[in-house]
Amino acid sequence: MRVSVLIPVYNERDTVAETIARVRASPVEKEIIVVDDASADDTAGIVASLAGPDLKLVRQPRNQGKGAAIRRGLEEVSGEIVLIQDADLEYDPADYPALIAPILAGEAAVVYGTRAPRFEAMRWPHRVFNWIAARLANLLYRAGITDEATCYKVFRTEVLRAIPLRCRRFEFCPEVTAKVRKRGLAIREVPVSYHARSVGAGKKIRWWDGVIALWTLIKYRFL
Repeated sequence: MRVSVLIPVYNERDTVAETIARVRASPVEKEIIVVDDASADDTAGIVASLAGPDLKLVRQPRNQGKGAAIRRGLEEVSGEIVLIQDADLEYDPADYPALIAPILAGEAAVVYGTRAPRFEAMRWPHRVFNWIAARLANLLYRAGITDEATCYKVFRTEVLRAIPLRCRRFEFCPEVTAKVRKRGLAIREVPVSYHARSVGAGKKIRWWDGVIALWTLIKYRFL
């Protein structure tokens, strides 16, 4: 199966080229779709300079958020598997073979890359939020997961396209988790490596995004 690596990106001029290089080096058949969310720096120009048969750049007309970028990128996907990749170098594309293995084996349609073995690399506020988010997902949806907020989410393409996503920002993670589970689909977890970066180094998620994420989990339980 071909993997469509979907990379939503905003103001990542310092890391996007290295991210793409690492994705290209991963030993899976793939296409790379980068959705630039109207970056204010030269992120889009850097990606354009790296374009090739395996890489497509999509530019959002205005900044709308990670969720909106993922929804836009999904329109361009041609592979049988979709894998979400951030451009911040926190996650390692060397983990792709392990992430897609359960789908290739027909054992799962949805796979999350859990950072549970590396939670100690996080700042404590993020660790506490991850603990709460995972337990809320397990309580409300019987998700059976340890890392709801992980970037590495992998889907059979037809499964993700069948989900009516409404997310605009970082609420993509709780929305897709809720809607996957409400469709009765199991979520398989695979351990992945993780190297956290700080807000000073460019991390964009803020405390209010955590509040919105928890509310999103609660909201979709009853909608």
